[in-house]
Amino acid sequence: MLGGARSGKSHYAESLLAGTRDVDYVACGAAPGDDAEWAARIELHRARRPASWTTVETLDLPGVLGRSGPPVLVDCLTTWLAGVMDECGIWAEESDADARLAAAVDACVDAWSRPARRAIGVSNEVGSGIVPDTPSGRRFRDELGILNARIAAASDRVVLVTAGLPQRLR
Repeated sequence: MLGGARSGKSHYAESLLAGTRDVDYVACGAAPGDDAEWAARIELHRARRPASWTTVETLDLPGVLGRSGPPVLVDCLTTWLAGVMDECGIWAEESDADARLAAAVDACVDAWSRPARRAIGVSNEVGSGIVPDTPSGRRFRDELGILNARIAAASDRVVLVTAGLPQRLR
């Protein structure tokens, strides 16, 4: 599921699994800390999920996708990438950061292309918006666009959600 911020992509992805009792919901976002707005967004997502779904907070998508189990809903690849870029040392400009990021993305795409269970992913479509005015913003936008294209190429179905309306791309 691709879409802009607040486009309804997560809600639509959740609706595809609405009749499923057991789902592993992979939350890739960082803990809110002192950010009240982020905390409210997380709470909104939690409140929508059935109590029988298991929340898994991790950046280890290859590990999750490689384990058998119930369907998995990854929400979202955007926050996963942000966390992995930080973990790899991109923002600290560590000498091996680019290679570590490439390896992490390759591992994620590889696992996505052959999951051990049904997988649904959510990601922000950022290529249609404003060009960020900082080098780090442009780098993140570019990396996310590349990740989205690679995940879409490895997916059986791709949906763009705009204004709450899903449009099947593949």
